[in-house]
Amino acid sequence: MSLLSKSALAKTSGKRHAKTMLHFDQVPTDPAFAQDPYPLYARMRAAGDLVWWRDYDRACAVSHRAVHAILRDRRFGREIPADLAPPVPDHLAPFQAIEDHSMLELEPPRHTRLRGLVLRAFTSRRIAALGPEIETLSHQLIDSMTAVRTFDLLPQFAQKLPVIIIARLLGVPDRHADQLLAWSNAMVAMYQAGRYRATEDAAARAAGEFATFLRAYIDARRSDPRDDLLTHLIAAEESSETLTTDELISTCILLLNAGHEATVHTLGNGVAALLRSGVIPTRANAQGVTEEILRLDPPLHIFTRIAYEKVTLFGHSFQRGETVALLLASANRDAAVWNDPDRFDPDRKVVQNTSFGGGLHFCVGAPLARLELQIALPVLFERMPGLRLAAPPRYANTYHFHGLQSLHLHR
Repeated sequence: MSLLSKSALAKTSGKRHAKTMLHFDQVPTDPAFAQDPYPLYARMRAAGDLVWWRDYDRACAVSHRAVHAILRDRRFGREIPADLAPPVPDHLAPFQAIEDHSMLELEPPRHTRLRGLVLRAFTSRRIAALGPEIETLSHQLIDSMTAVRTFDLLPQFAQKLPVIIIARLLGVPDRHADQLLAWSNAMVAMYQAGRYRATEDAAARAAGEFATFLRAYIDARRSDPRDDLLTHLIAAEESSETLTTDELISTCILLLNAGHEATVHTLGNGVAALLRSGVIPTRANAQGVTEEILRLDPPLHIFTRIAYEKVTLFGHSFQRGETVALLLASANRDAAVWNDPDRFDPDRKVVQNTSFGGGLHFCVGAPLARLELQIALPVLFERMPGLRLAAPPRYANTYHFHGLQSLHLHR
């Protein structure tokens, strides 16, 4: 029950913070901050490895070395200890039912079991085999835009590509893509700053409907196996262990929500960065371009961890149950690691960025996201060589996520 518990824990952790840690004030829903959070991150990094963000009432790791270290420190984790977890409000029960079985929110031994079973089905070979399908779909989506000179890339390309690919991977027909997208958008809104009761009600409703939809597909695949990821997840077995139906539902929702949200934002942010920098993605430079897009302007800016014991790191004594925010996007622009970090440079020597997290919770969908970017971006620029901005890109006010609200282009 990490989402609810982290919110509650944050209210108490501020009473114990180190007095020497520099404090910063920034309302995360401020419209100007949504457009450019990076100056704040630079000021934070200049203050040290850890700072105190008063609006969140918690310590934040802002340097690359601090974020990298805590992501891999087993004294921190995602799952809230049972004795510290507050009760779940009744109206959020359907949403929490998904969270309770999500490997993103669990720790060993259960996390180890779930991740191992998922990786037996979600193999590198299966992901690589999607390459031709990603390329074909990219061309089809571009074909649908050839009749117009000006268009918004997000709804016509960036949103459709990842949701259709994940739906096909799971064995869900394309006709359901819009519904999957709507459920995903409603659920991930729970992780945005400044959510309201209406946000929670919509997320709970989406979670319930999504679970019911997937349960029917799982039942069908049990009696009629096919060559899709859902069938392989059902068949995955290790030491006589298999995924339960509830675990299958949570895993499918996690793959869709996390994979789709990240790829949409990265495609949009990436195309904007390419057009501003003048860099043209090609099949030859696609890997470097993809890594630089992920580094420079990642889709997720904060990922949290909870201390499982008293830990002293970077001059701060974390108490058991204290939440620390890892500012992934700040770590990615640390000048101690990257020269001239605010500049888009796909020819950089590759250094591991933090955009997909790290440690036990490194994103299982990272290979698919990278493949989609490495294929789709060259196809887009090959097919539309005159592509240019029709209006300044505007970011949506959806922190902790960082993605464009629209990206209007001329072709």
